[in-house]
Amino acid sequence: MSSGRRPWSARSAYDLKRRHTAAPHPCRPRGKALTVFQLDKSQQDFQEATRSWVEKHFPKSLANELERREHEYPFQLWDALADAGFHGVGIAEEHGGQGGDTIDACILARELARNLGGLTWTWAISSFAGARAIAHGGTEDQKQQYLPQLAKGKCRFSIAVTEPGGGTDLIGGMHTRATPTSGGYKLTGQKMWSTGAKQADYLLLLALDGERDTKGRPRTTLFLLPTSSPGIEMRYIPKLGMRAIGSCEIFLDDVFVPTEQVLGEVGSGFRVLTAALNNERILSGAMALGMLDGVLDEVLEHARNRKAFGRPIGSFQIIQHYIADMLMWQKQSELMVLDAAWREAADMPCHAEANMAKVVTSEYAVKAADQGIQILGGVGIAAETNSQRFWRDVRQFRIAPISNEMARNVMAESVGLPRSF
Repeated sequence: MSSGRRPWSARSAYDLKRRHTAAPHPCRPRGKALTVFQLDKSQQDFQEATRSWVEKHFPKSLANELERREHEYPFQLWDALADAGFHGVGIAEEHGGQGGDTIDACILARELARNLGGLTWTWAISSFAGARAIAHGGTEDQKQQYLPQLAKGKCRFSIAVTEPGGGTDLIGGMHTRATPTSGGYKLTGQKMWSTGAKQADYLLLLALDGERDTKGRPRTTLFLLPTSSPGIEMRYIPKLGMRAIGSCEIFLDDVFVPTEQVLGEVGSGFRVLTAALNNERILSGAMALGMLDGVLDEVLEHARNRKAFGRPIGSFQIIQHYIADMLMWQKQSELMVLDAAWREAADMPCHAEANMAKVVTSEYAVKAADQGIQILGGVGIAAETNSQRFWRDVRQFRIAPISNEMARNVMAESVGLPRSF
């Protein structure tokens, strides 16, 4: 893709700009019955083309090498994604993007993660923290300013929401404050787990604005904060997985941000953020599914080629049962991700479905990666294999972007049970 030309031209296998105008949507009812989830021909072509691109440019061996370079951001991956036009997936054509909806974004996330694992966040963070949030809550001027740059891969975003005293209790543990001043606000406080922040151009940052809403709850405001602003200090957090894309602790000391950098209405920051967070959970599910795919790739090859007691270990019943379990986890995860993605693409409520998809896929992907290590035996813990990398990368999905325990609380509350927290 050295030419920088977008691969999805009008004559290509799949053009995201030609949305489904003739054929019925693959996930919408035809007649009185709801059809089984099935990608249509153009979506299948996009999936196959993406898989081929990933295999050609970023095979699992290269992904392993990139992942071992702790805190060395994979700029070659970012640039390759830009050359291929992938940063424009999910951004409207009128704003310089490739078009496409949440289903298309999930196809891309899944196929990237199949080889790249957690390195897929190179694309995904700017997709949801930048493009999705701005498309949902931004002014027309903000959309015109940022979305074309995001689509071209000319700027990067990171999300700065979590704080040391508040992970699951996001607002209750928040202390970062936005104080009004001439021409804007001054930000003071601390953020945690801002992945890719040191290489980002902007932070999608949530802060208290010192007021309370009509129900007495603290009000929050969302900012597009340039990382070049004076008063920002960042420190890397050593971690188990996703080592190349460093996660940061951020310190804000009277950082000035102009009024025009507010995203959405003042005092409504969390509501604007929610749209991006639902999208993040769905994309997290798609990435976890992709890593489950990658584990299956590795264990199937191993089961066919590794011999013990004179025959391939894939002929042993216990190995077959392990793999059969993975196949069932894969299918359940696929259906739940597609369901949540379809609902968001159709502008239907999808908060519960996004949580469900994230919980199911993260738990199955972790189990599959652990089982993959078991099938591989001693070599499974060697750095050259993939299941151990996928296990380390996907383990955090059970904790973030929302813990699976809290997601279960929210699901129970959605069917009328009393709030448990």
